[in-house]
Amino acid sequence: MNVLLLGSGGREHALAWKLAQSPTLTRLFAAPGNPGIAECAELLTLDASDHNACIGFCQENAIDLVVIGPEAPLVDGLGDSLRAANIAVFGPDKAAAQLEGSKSFTKQLCDRANIPTARYTEVFNYREGLDALGDFEKPYVIKADGLAAGKGVFIAEHNDAARNAFIEIFGTDKMDTVEGSKAVIEEFMTGEEASFFVLTDGETILPFGTAQDHKRVGEGDEGPNTGGMGAYSPAPVLTPELQQRAIDEIIRPTVDTMRAEGMPYSGVLYAGLMLTDQGPKLVEYNCRFGDPECQVLMMRLQGDLAAIMLACAKGELASVEAQFAEETALTVVMAAEGYPASAKKGGAIELGEAEASGAKVFHAGTAMKDGALVANGGRVLNVAARGTSVTAAQKSAYEAVDAISFESGFCRRDIGWREVERENPQN
Repeated sequence: MNVLLLGSGGREHALAWKLAQSPTLTRLFAAPGNPGIAECAELLTLDASDHNACIGFCQENAIDLVVIGPEAPLVDGLGDSLRAANIAVFGPDKAAAQLEGSKSFTKQLCDRANIPTARYTEVFNYREGLDALGDFEKPYVIKADGLAAGKGVFIAEHNDAARNAFIEIFGTDKMDTVEGSKAVIEEFMTGEEASFFVLTDGETILPFGTAQDHKRVGEGDEGPNTGGMGAYSPAPVLTPELQQRAIDEIIRPTVDTMRAEGMPYSGVLYAGLMLTDQGPKLVEYNCRFGDPECQVLMMRLQGDLAAIMLACAKGELASVEAQFAEETALTVVMAAEGYPASAKKGGAIELGEAEASGAKVFHAGTAMKDGALVANGGRVLNVAARGTSVTAAQKSAYEAVDAISFESGFCRRDIGWREVERENPQN
């Protein structure tokens, strides 16, 4: 089959790398791609926001499946436009993508479907936000309603931090309601957070792996939130019993409610879960593979990814299976100096022998300049490795990191620390 992959980050490089291994694949195109994706796909200049151009390319090149990597084109309704032209798409329509596009939408759905999640309220301006804080205990969880590239969540330990969060979300400290702006305030949930992925065609639900991400920029989970500084899979804390509870109490009610309300969900559904004393509760949904969680899932996935995705897109998910290697995969994000505030671009990168021992370097924010690889974003590289345990995978990943020359870059040195401590209690 001919496949078009849309996106340019580390998630898309991981998808391209795995799709390129599919025995059913004939040609793989990617737009806009990156230098890493160029090693396994034909790169195109194609704007995902230009729906007609995407349809035209698919029709001219006999594209059998479009895989939409990032969330913005999904929320923009590209899936709707492609399906209207009878082109198979892996990813939800615009209405279903509201699960990620709007925190408010998801919270209201949880109310209707009796899905366990944090207590919340919605506010529409700075003053409403401050007034609503009295209904919650510190720390306050404050979220921008719309897409925020993984960085629109604020954990405010005190009122000044909450004020700053509201100013950042609403762009003002005035009472005026800013059109289109909304924030959600949630109770702070205690427990350990983990990610659970499923594929669904609106009926069938296919479990597709677990992972644990590291959102804070600093070691020990300190500092501001980022798009993710590293991840590992599987997440042992998300036991088979807890996974089944998450399906029964969170994911199945979501899929059934969306279908019943005329918004059937098709694609990958990524549930961020808090494992509380009362059981798993929904933190948030994403309508695409996580980044960097996708990288560790693809390192473990066995079988034909293109065939699995096409079956999902065609409503035939019940006809396929997903098998994952038992080994752990762990990835470390190498970011540019200044990230997440203001990343320094242009830093020279030399990968050296990073992949010599079986590790894989996925490109995220890279570019070629005068024939040399340079940093071109905040999160620049994802260095992934496998091992018989989190401890072993961590060791291999950091050995690969240390083989890379990237003077203007940095990384956390403790990815997987929770599970490493559990695996090595004597330390």
